[in-house]
Amino acid sequence: MKIDNPRPFLGFGLGLRTEHYQHVIEHKPQVDWFEIISENYMVPGGKPLANLDKIRADYPMVMHGVSMSIGSTDPLNKQYLTDLKTLINRVEPFWYSDHLCWTHAHQVNSHDLLPLPYNEATIQHLVSRISQVQEFIGRPMLIENLSSYVTYNESEMAEWAFLNEIAKRSGCYILLDINNIFVSAHNHHFKPQDYINGIDNERVMQFHLAGHSYQGEMIIDTHDHDVCDPVWELYTYALKRFGAVSTMIERDDNIPKFSELRQELASAERLAQKTLRAEQLLISGRPVLKGVA
Repeated sequence: MKIDNPRPFLGFGLGLRTEHYQHVIEHKPQVDWFEIISENYMVPGGKPLANLDKIRADYPMVMHGVSMSIGSTDPLNKQYLTDLKTLINRVEPFWYSDHLCWTHAHQVNSHDLLPLPYNEATIQHLVSRISQVQEFIGRPMLIENLSSYVTYNESEMAEWAFLNEIAKRSGCYILLDINNIFVSAHNHHFKPQDYINGIDNERVMQFHLAGHSYQGEMIIDTHDHDVCDPVWELYTYALKRFGAVSTMIERDDNIPKFSELRQELASAERLAQKTLRAEQLLISGRPVLKGVA
């Protein structure tokens, strides 16, 4: 069958990291797009922005934030949003995203992505704040599911139902992190396939893939290893469920040479090519996937 899917398919991207600036600028490797960490470039000038401008001239980009603290009860940080909007106007990304979490409380930054209780009161709070952000920025945002290590007694629903309802009411989209689903499913003893089956297809705009680490019986989302086989299998399951979705690999520690990371991205391309052809999940009117260079 064919899926008539209106979301843009960017192909396969990587997280842009400082270790790879010069390689990308000098060699212009074959990568469909890059994702940048917004906060790294929300500055008035300097070398990071100069490098960003050079790379942006050759590659499409999306922006990914880590400190909007959309779930906090503190007022939204208007200066942060102003700086974010300035960067969006400079980069002209396909979209911008942040995490479904809180990081600040009482003006103190925890420097961590902290989970929320899954209930109606939290949904109303988040929908209001996401709507304010989208109105200020002037375009929809993407929200990303967390890897989580605790649960709340106040939760009244599954995380996927919570995420769906927020996206539906606010009009935002979803950045579905496949590794985070795997990590949370292991830590909280649910089937990761149930999570994927419970997410509304029309709201998923991007996938994240990453590695993780075991600490005793718990898995921690560390982004310091290659994507493991069970996460590749879950990615295949997600492809069958959602079709062609822009996919990128995150690596934030123990960062390898660019060529090694590019080879890992090629694995995602080959797997998606094989899966989508087998399932005949094609976007009508144009090719879904590009070949690997």
